[in-house]
Amino acid sequence: MAVTKEEGPRFKTIQKFKADYAPATFSQYESTRTGMRVVVVDQKGPKLYGYFALATEIHDDSGAPHTLEHLCFMGSKSYKYKGVLDKLATRAYSTTNAWTATDHTAYTLETAGWDGFAQILPVYLEHVILPTLTDSGCITEVHHIDGTGHDAGVVYSEMQAVQNTQSELMDLRARRLMYPEGIGFRYETGGMMEALRSLTADRIRQFHRDMYQPKNLCLVLIGAVDHQNMLEILDRFEDTIIDDIPPPDAPFQRPWTESKQAPPLERTVVDKITFPEEDESAGEISIGFLGPDCTDHKLTTALDVLLSYLAGSAVTVLENTLVEKEQLCSMVWYQSDVRPSMVIWFILTGVETGKLEAVERRFFEVLRETASKPLDMDYLSECRKRFSRQIKYNTEGSANFFADTVIQDHLFGKRDGSDLRTLESLKVIDDLGEWDDEQWRSFMRQWLSDAHHISVIGVPSAEMSKKLNSEEKARVIAQKERLGEDGLRKMQERLDAAKADNDREIPKSLFQQFKVPGTESIHFIPTTTARSGLARNMGRLDNDIQRIVDKEASDSPLFIHFEHIPSNFVAVTLVMSTSPVPVHLKPLLSLYIMNFFATPVLKDGKRIEFEDATVELEGDTVGYTFEPGPGNSELLQVRFQVEPEKYETAIKWIKTYLFDSVFDETRLKASLAKMLADIPEEKRSGSQMLRAVDSMIHFSQLSSSRARNILSKALYLKRLSRLLEEEPKRVLSDLETVRKSLCHFSNFRVLVVSNIERLANPVSAWQALTTGLNTSEPLRPLDKVKDVISDKGRSPGGNSYIVPIQAIDSSYALLTSKGLDSYWHPKLPALMVATSYLDAVEGPMWAAVRGNGLAYGTSFLRSVEAGWFSFSIYRSPDAFKAFQAAREQVEGFANGTQEFDELALEGAISSIVMSFADTQPTMGSAAACSFVDQVVTALGKGYKDDMLKRVRTVKVEEIKEVMREVVLPVFKPETTDFVLTCAPIMQESLVTNFEQAGFKPKVEPLASFYDDYGLAGKEGEDDMDEDEDEDEEGEFEDENEADKHAAHLPDEVAREY
Repeated sequence: MAVTKEEGPRFKTIQKFKADYAPATFSQYESTRTGMRVVVVDQKGPKLYGYFALATEIHDDSGAPHTLEHLCFMGSKSYKYKGVLDKLATRAYSTTNAWTATDHTAYTLETAGWDGFAQILPVYLEHVILPTLTDSGCITEVHHIDGTGHDAGVVYSEMQAVQNTQSELMDLRARRLMYPEGIGFRYETGGMMEALRSLTADRIRQFHRDMYQPKNLCLVLIGAVDHQNMLEILDRFEDTIIDDIPPPDAPFQRPWTESKQAPPLERTVVDKITFPEEDESAGEISIGFLGPDCTDHKLTTALDVLLSYLAGSAVTVLENTLVEKEQLCSMVWYQSDVRPSMVIWFILTGVETGKLEAVERRFFEVLRETASKPLDMDYLSECRKRFSRQIKYNTEGSANFFADTVIQDHLFGKRDGSDLRTLESLKVIDDLGEWDDEQWRSFMRQWLSDAHHISVIGVPSAEMSKKLNSEEKARVIAQKERLGEDGLRKMQERLDAAKADNDREIPKSLFQQFKVPGTESIHFIPTTTARSGLARNMGRLDNDIQRIVDKEASDSPLFIHFEHIPSNFVAVTLVMSTSPVPVHLKPLLSLYIMNFFATPVLKDGKRIEFEDATVELEGDTVGYTFEPGPGNSELLQVRFQVEPEKYETAIKWIKTYLFDSVFDETRLKASLAKMLADIPEEKRSGSQMLRAVDSMIHFSQLSSSRARNILSKALYLKRLSRLLEEEPKRVLSDLETVRKSLCHFSNFRVLVVSNIERLANPVSAWQALTTGLNTSEPLRPLDKVKDVISDKGRSPGGNSYIVPIQAIDSSYALLTSKGLDSYWHPKLPALMVATSYLDAVEGPMWAAVRGNGLAYGTSFLRSVEAGWFSFSIYRSPDAFKAFQAAREQVEGFANGTQEFDELALEGAISSIVMSFADTQPTMGSAAACSFVDQVVTALGKGYKDDMLKRVRTVKVEEIKEVMREVVLPVFKPETTDFVLTCAPIMQESLVTNFEQAGFKPKVEPLASFYDDYGLAGKEGEDDMDEDEDEDEEGEFEDENEADKHAAHLPDEVAREY
């Protein structure tokens, strides 16, 4: 029965409360009809974030949870068409996505403004609760055999790419050892390939009936939500589903909390596993413990603090001993998984293969030694306080900070809302200040040093890669023989029929029911700019914040750009250009950056060792980094986040690390050892190596981003390490040259983001930096990307490279041609609309490429700074077929044989609005965007508003013109360069097919792109890699997807600009 106006929405309020440490208010509701739950986190910002989470538990490796996640996007009871949800969402300034974790499935909706969110919400929820789940959808999305006898399907291809990677193999083995049969955390919810090949549609439908009930669903909404409107929408939605769902009062076993619980570990197990990798020099160690009850807020918080104390930075006991001093691994990192009993993981990366077992034993020696002696209670107290500061800061810096915690409460928390209520305060962190040394050590012994654990030692194996490839070849051959010609023909007919069924045209009348929402409910975050010193040359400003800055008497000419926001913290950034660094020393920037905060310093003439300096630094800050950017990878930025009373202290630290750090031979060796140990793992990624090779081709040696590229580091750092042993003074001198090149007044620009009204001495505090500097130097212009492009980068066309990589089983491609080179180019608005149209979810590229299983995703990329236009293909079983399908689509639009859909063009413009909202979802990001727009790119603060007006006036003929002049050339051999990484087994066919298409691809190993920047190797010594054998065949790439399978939208292959 439909709800009457008098009745009102049938949702009860469980609780409402405001966090006392963050600008967030929580409201929890529950439907009195179905039991569906809603948690709203009210926050200001232009975007709404929705997470529709279901607890999903399964006791097999069938992949039913993961496949169901995909199939929910294929249509619903009222919208029986594949792609209708995403096409509607695109028009409403929205994007959808989903992931499958071990313990839940979450569907996401991100929207600019409430009006669009409200429009899509009931449509999306129907897809989740009442999906079509057709046989045709299962055939294309889950698994099928094509007419050539090969296995495919979107989910199957996704899992094929990760099943035999290092991370997946180690994670699954660890969980198999930790949990017995019948405990859901033991299983691979993404689906094992052998199980996916036999998974039926009926099994998926049954899993949906079991798990996808409203009483098992929690909607987490974050942003500026209209509560009354939301409850009315949900009430009407329940009217439409009530007759199609299981009776709300039917018995239901709540997943995880009412299931059989995992027993404690009864013994310690150390196991060894091999993973396919041609470079057998380094492996990895994974160590797992079962921890306290996840609903014991005090113990889980104590665990967070203790883990930070043990391995939170370079000065903590595990990291400092195993990485910095003994150099046994490149990193010790930790994570805790929220389960009924928490799971604690330590991962030791970059471990020399011959020392793996010894390093695992050494880890426990250090851990037990730490527990046996008094702890450093002062540092532990600082870890606790810093943990609190970081939470407060992150609530401002991340628009969706609370999402995971609310989802975890839905999975494991008490239904009365009492566990969720712990988000109201951080008092528990303060309460832990009462624990004494013995309490902390007892806690450590109970859950870590004296506890049973699981250790999995990952050993690289070149032989395994060959074995897996051989076995897969044999399996496919046997499958073809079993099916025979007639069977293969039937398989193809079955697949073609499924595609035809899935791709039925969506009636335009359906879209016409949904008008494009207005932009009135999109509330972009305002910031106020003020300028001091040389920044005033950009123009004088007239506002209250500028008057505050002007009132402060200061003669400092330092370029300071202020952005005023209502923050409780101060973010300070010092920006430098890298062009002053001599070309032959630019690769040293990698070491300089790595060592920047990991080195001794001088304070008042006294040397302070890096451990002591770091402890003091951590006590004064919320966070600090030294990294590329902002808005341009040729720049570097020193960034500090502090509380307002530490503003001047942060400036003093910047001065100390810029000018008074000590280049220490021992510390440099430790940093180099970590960097070298990480290189083998980095080279296992096809997408990362694609970007790396492209950078080596299209940037010149003048580029600092190229010099920091792994293909520069791979050879240069080896030789540098030897040089540091043999001629340390030369290395120290070179680093001093790098420092002097960067650190001078004329190369400094400062950004201060804070509540300027509450900031003491916003300008004069910077005298701590400028005292002693030559402030009469003229300000250097900021580096420009266009100045560091190579000759090939200036005139792309005719350069084609195929790079086989042993550790991957897929292919990746990046094609680059000339693009538009100005943000004010009259054709830029049309190009933005064209690429938004092509890239739309369920749009032309999606349908032609992903929809036919030719790649996991594609995207068009533009770099106005470099004047490039690019097209990327991500994780494809055959990058040529994906390229061919994409080219046909573009040709059709360019020559007029394909018509533009008016409704889809509206969606393309809405996507551009959404992309602008994506860049500034929080106060801090809005302030950073303002700085980049005004200072780095010189676009001005109103550029985005102006561009939104311009894209709305773009005509179809203008789009066709840029299709012909800009987009289509990226597919032509004479006007585009392409780089392709692939499994060696794919090499031959890719070369043949691209040659037939007019390209002249060269097959090159990664090592052929190395650059030593003139740092010669030792005479008679071969320090090139030994893992570049083109004749070897390898498989499987580490995409680090052990737990989550974000399976709806592709990851983009993008350059850093």
